Amino acid sequence: MARDIQLTLIGKPGCHLCDDAREVVQAVMAEFEQDAACRISLDEQSILDDEALRARYAEEIPVLLIDGEVHTYWRVDPVRLKTAICATG
Repeated sequence: MARDIQLTLIGKPGCHLCDDAREVVQAVMAEFEQDAACRISLDEQSILDDEALRARYAEEIPVLLIDGEVHTYWRVDPVRLKTAICATG
């Protein structure tokens, strides 16, 4: 049975760190595409569209969550992300 893993990237348009984080997340997700044991989905949310997100994360974007839990702020390390995904479930 496949595990469903939900990644959430919180940022805002025009944020270069957010763009960098998205590239790392997408590259890591691509490495898992052939892995039938897990399905990874990515949801992107903007602090400009959600007052609660803005109040909580405005100084920390980008923020990456794994299954609703904060994984990292500012920069996404691909090795650390892969390790966390493998440990999920």
